[in-house]
Amino acid sequence: MAPRFSSVAVIGAGPSGISAVKALQEENIFQTIRVFERRNEAGGIWHYDPTPDAFLGLGPPIQQHSQSLLQLPQLVSPAAEDPTSRTAIYDGLDSNVGAKAMAFTHTPFPSRNSASSIRSLGHTNPTRPFRVVRRYLQDIFKDYIHFACFNTTVEKVEKRDEKWILTLRQSGHFSDNSPADYLWEEQFDAVIVASGHYSVPFIPDIPGLSTALALHPTAFEHSKAFRNADNYVDKRVVLVGGNVSSADLVADLHAVVKGPLELSRRGQNEALQSAWELPNVRQRPTIKEVLADKEGLIVKFSDNTIVENVDKILFATGYKLSYPFIVPNPVSPNNRLAGFYQHIFKIGDPSLALVGQVRAGISFRVYEYQAVAVARYFAGRNALPLPTPEQQDLWETQRLQYKGHTSLFHEIKPDFSEYFGFLTDLAGPPAAESDSYTLPRWKDLWAEQAFEILQLKDKHWRSLRRSTDALGAPSKL
Repeated sequence: MAPRFSSVAVIGAGPSGISAVKALQEENIFQTIRVFERRNEAGGIWHYDPTPDAFLGLGPPIQQHSQSLLQLPQLVSPAAEDPTSRTAIYDGLDSNVGAKAMAFTHTPFPSRNSASSIRSLGHTNPTRPFRVVRRYLQDIFKDYIHFACFNTTVEKVEKRDEKWILTLRQSGHFSDNSPADYLWEEQFDAVIVASGHYSVPFIPDIPGLSTALALHPTAFEHSKAFRNADNYVDKRVVLVGGNVSSADLVADLHAVVKGPLELSRRGQNEALQSAWELPNVRQRPTIKEVLADKEGLIVKFSDNTIVENVDKILFATGYKLSYPFIVPNPVSPNNRLAGFYQHIFKIGDPSLALVGQVRAGISFRVYEYQAVAVARYFAGRNALPLPTPEQQDLWETQRLQYKGHTSLFHEIKPDFSEYFGFLTDLAGPPAAESDSYTLPRWKDLWAEQAFEILQLKDKHWRSLRRSTDALGAPSKL
């Protein structure tokens, strides 16, 4: 039996893209599989860029290059670097999801810890250094590297005459060895977008921020650009954010900054309370305004308290969803992907699917399950049919009522069993003529394994506080 779609493009060769190409190839039915990756190797956000992106503030929207007037294919002048293209990895970063649950079910992580994680979390702790994670991904991808087109940016994904047309830009050196970009188009029956959602930093719209940034451009940073604590030694710092990345930064910075580390949070996350109670941390409400003159920054909070002579404001405030190449752009003004059933299939046209657009879904494993479900649907081998477009619309409406209109719409926690069960049931068993495998049913143990690191960090943060208390230093400010 012929597949539902014969040719498939995969955008991105990070963890979700690797999941997608593996699942597609194992079906042994697709005529064409192509993977487009803007970097020169696989691994996605697990690469280390020593020099981070510059701080853009609210920034202009990311614009793709318009090729509407060009006859393709064509050589053109090199495009400027995407100002959001560098990763958030810093030297010494360890994973924050337990390795047993984070790994794909088909390939466990090697047992290897960093010295810093052993010192703080103990021997054989469930973290993995980012270099181990990157190598793990690249080792899996080596069997599929022949499908990959590296150094290639997807400029546009558009449906024309029942085909998906991809406009592509590849950087390189051509006829006279001078730098140039090659622009061309390719067409496919179906597309899997696996480009991730950790590229474009989210910065809250704070009065005075733009003026302050113009006067003191080096005083602002997003956690994506954090590389080490040395840049914060003896600096007066305001840290904005209340989730896991913020807690890790509190642990890194509380002992080295000047005066208390001023922590501005919008809500409460009780699981991280021990981080907020570390020594030399002062808790603040949201920022009302940033004032600046030639001498420095003044931060005013929503309770009208102020901090003067601020040297650094560090935003650990998450990311914007960004799919500017999809026509029309599916990202809503509230930072939600609109019109995709179960965060995967485009409602009304499931030949466009996303893998990886979920939050709190236990990382690589959920990508694996999504990818297998999509591959079997594209192959025409799915065990259960997709609901009608009307039923999918109803799912989206009910999901909005449950999770709201923001990016939290895509949060899987705490409904792991329900979501993994849907993917497992949709995929069904592997076809006899495929090289695929049966997806294991969800196990509640996986959630315990995933969050084990947070429990170990909580224990570590408490020990830091006790050590400081024993020395007679104040534990709260």
